[in-house]
Amino acid sequence: MPQPTVIATDETVPSGTSVVVIGGGIAGCATALELAERGLNVALCEKGEIACEQSSRNWGWCRQMGRDSREIPLILESLQLWRAMNARVGAESGFRQCGILYLLETDAEIEARTAWYETTAKPSGLPIYPLSGERAQELQPGASVKWKGALYSPEDGRAEPDLAVPAMAAAARRAGAKIMTHCAVRGFETSSGRLSSVVTERGPIACDAAVLAGGAWSRPFLRNMGIPFPQLTVVNSVMRSKPLETGLELSAAGGRFAFRKRLDGGYTIAHRHLSLADIVPDSFSLFFQFLPALLLDWQGLKLRLGRRFLEAASMRRSWALDQQSPFEIVRVLDPEPVANILDEALASLKIYYPVFEHLEIAERWAGCIDATPDAVPVISAIDRVPGLYLASGFSGHGFGLGLGAGRLMADLVMGANPLVDPSPFRYSRFFDGTRSRPTTGI
Repeated sequence: MPQPTVIATDETVPSGTSVVVIGGGIAGCATALELAERGLNVALCEKGEIACEQSSRNWGWCRQMGRDSREIPLILESLQLWRAMNARVGAESGFRQCGILYLLETDAEIEARTAWYETTAKPSGLPIYPLSGERAQELQPGASVKWKGALYSPEDGRAEPDLAVPAMAAAARRAGAKIMTHCAVRGFETSSGRLSSVVTERGPIACDAAVLAGGAWSRPFLRNMGIPFPQLTVVNSVMRSKPLETGLELSAAGGRFAFRKRLDGGYTIAHRHLSLADIVPDSFSLFFQFLPALLLDWQGLKLRLGRRFLEAASMRRSWALDQQSPFEIVRVLDPEPVANILDEALASLKIYYPVFEHLEIAERWAGCIDATPDAVPVISAIDRVPGLYLASGFSGHGFGLGLGAGRLMADLVMGANPLVDPSPFRYSRFFDGTRSRPTTGI
């Protein structure tokens, strides 16, 4: 599994603070950084290590390409923040504006990408361009096939997840935030109907507000507190290669592969579209809410009924705040990578780009993506508990969106003018009759 950069953390849990951030992934660290830079007292509690789950296991793409229309304003702001990230945190995040190509070889692919371009990219004024197959070959030379076309986003970028998120946490700590690892939050307490403290395994922290940025753990955390949240997890498998000189700098997706260059000269490689969804007890209770997403993207999900069903069924669903929580029993979600998915991606890459023929794989891993029924995150107050906020359900988009999400969440917590219109990300959309389904399958 990827090993994120280890940073210095705080041993002593404060008795009180203004805001507690629950979760040390990119959404939590970006929120803590924003709040600390604005002068608020903030404490971040992580049950394991900083960025130990999906925030260090993703592809490292920072993209406008293929976004749901509701995410466009947020990704534009996020990319601005990514471009300034190294200077902001005083460390290497790995961000490079490299550009991304979606390589198209069938009429069906061109039709799908063109539909997204015409309905989302073009009306939003995104700097994304349809290209001929010949132009795609010029930008990403060496393909063994003749592309029919491509979509090109020259302003998209890449970063190194195992460097970037710890760098944000370290910068937040320098700005005054308390960063506690191996400090699971079991739940929260209220006073006069308002959140008044969070209870950690090391004791309570009095606070005015708490931001739950728990990734795949957000649903069980909220369920224990009597708050529903429709969320399932998807396992995405990834691998990295040893350094190889290919001359290919653009990130790209085509065939059955997706890749980006790494700072070390190797490549991060994944299947372009295929992930695994374990069937668990929640799959049945949330079936109808997630059905539209499944029908839209059924070719991109491989369903599996196996060990994960029994593990999820045996996990404690409720606990008192003076009892050990599931977050202390399982500190890190570390799923096994799906070998045949990665094998297919690697074989496809080598067929389409023979320059990768002698590529050596250094490591394989997998991560748990936290998905919502409409594949759009929640960045919102939870009105039924004043003082409680949720930043979760990023549906595989969290790394690129994370910096904007942190700034938007800080705006909401502080009552400031929000970075973008927050209404598409409101928690209440799942319960107020809103049509909660994805608007794109790419």
